[in-house]
Amino acid sequence: MVTENQNFFQKVYEVARLIPFGRVTSYGAIAKYLGAARSARMVGWAMNASHTMEDIPAHRVVNRKGLLTGKHHFDGTNLMQQLLENEGIQVQEHQIIDFEKLFWDPTRELGEYYQ
Repeated sequence: MVTENQNFFQKVYEVARLIPFGRVTSYGAIAKYLGAARSARMVGWAMNASHTMEDIPAHRVVNRKGLLTGKHHFDGTNLMQQLLENEGIQVQEHQIIDFEKLFWDPTRELGEYYQ
């Protein structure tokens, strides 16, 4: 039996897989796109649970200010930052430089979400 949370997590993963290389989005932007604007924390839980799945670019999902708040869920001290830097994204003091420029808004890029 699939629980409601598992179903939501799968929707989060579908969106996360669409984040382009070298771009980032926020937990809240994904939640808003999915019609659950107040569920940014739940998106964070989904990202945390995704670390066993290689096809989910969880490192591209940060908080609304561009801070790497999920970095402690990655193996190693700076793995999240290293993955972002490998994509050409600059990070200073755990925050993405030019966050607004690199921000990928799923609602704007993908249009309205249809369930």
